[in-house]
Amino acid sequence: MLILTAIAALAFIAVHLFIGRLTFLEGRPRHALLSFAGGVAVAYIFLHVLPELAAHQHTFAHELDLSDSAAEAWVYLVSLAGLVVYFGLESAARRSRGRRLKATGESRLEREVKALHLSSFFFFNFLIGYLLLHREQTGYWSLAIYAAAMLLHLATSDFGQRQEHAADYDAETRWVLVAGIAAGWLVGALDRHVPEIVIGFLFAFLAGGVIMNTLKEELPEDKDSRFLPFAAGTAAYAVLLLVLR
Repeated sequence: MLILTAIAALAFIAVHLFIGRLTFLEGRPRHALLSFAGGVAVAYIFLHVLPELAAHQHTFAHELDLSDSAAEAWVYLVSLAGLVVYFGLESAARRSRGRRLKATGESRLEREVKALHLSSFFFFNFLIGYLLLHREQTGYWSLAIYAAAMLLHLATSDFGQRQEHAADYDAETRWVLVAGIAAGWLVGALDRHVPEIVIGFLFAFLAGGVIMNTLKEELPEDKDSRFLPFAAGTAAYAVLLLVLR
């Protein structure tokens, strides 16, 4: 299993390093494969991760000395926090680029905001790499489902980032993303005893971040997103998950 997780981590890293070579994805309207991948990521979160979070309710209740209803609320509150944090970071980045564009004519991030943005990317990818080895559900199918969903999500997210700021992505961002995956996998490989409540918190936070990042790529008008491929990706992965269950 360790070797398979390493292969998955290398696949994630390959996406970060070589997404710029997938030139066939460029153009308007948005390529169907990108919208399909976004649908897969959303289906994975709603039909696999969120039900898995519900299973952590009893762990939260026991470890935090909460009632079942309060524990359930805390699980989803952490997921909501993940969405809000990454929405806030995206909003800060847009405002920073606007100020920089107005002051210098360059649509680039201010130094402090850039450091915060890159740190958030590192942490997000650290979670993805770490959870390759530490998920509530173990086994080959669980790993395959997780790896496929995250691979498609990273491809969609990276393509969007690179389209907006290719120079910054190639020079810095992709290396931070690679470092996050590698560090997360390495820590996960070395740490064999992780409390269930920690896994629950990490999964919940990651779920919120994935939802935010996926919708960020699909909803804006300038993305020219395609609904039918998005819906097809959601439906196809939903059917797969239901069959496997």
